[in-house]
Amino acid sequence: MNVIEQSRPAETPLPGVAHATWAGQADGLEQISIWRQTLAPGAATPPHRHDCDEVVLCLAGWGEVHTEGRVQRFGADSTVVLPKGHDHQLFNVGPQPLEIVGLFGATPVRTMLPDGNAIDLPWRT
Repeated sequence: MNVIEQSRPAETPLPGVAHATWAGQADGLEQISIWRQTLAPGAATPPHRHDCDEVVLCLAGWGEVHTEGRVQRFGADSTVVLPKGHDHQLFNVGPQPLEIVGLFGATPVRTMLPDGNAIDLPWRT
């Protein structure tokens, strides 16, 4: 068991995306990862998928998730459920930062582009 003092998300090479890994393999976990992210107004994640389930908890702001030809808007106190292997992209569509926490059913988290090529993430997963 560990108690981890969490850091705020820090800027990454992905434009408008700040990230902090709150728990994962480096913390002794074998099955889950938790990420905290902030997307600046107008920012988006790259389109991608994971080889595990993902649940996104929205803490503040307004976002859209684009997946399988559908667009769904979400806001604070919403949960976005993204099953394993489904291409998706998250967008901040509001005037303030989009604050989210991602929970993943794997550690490390493999992330791929829609064409199946791996994305070399700039943070620990």
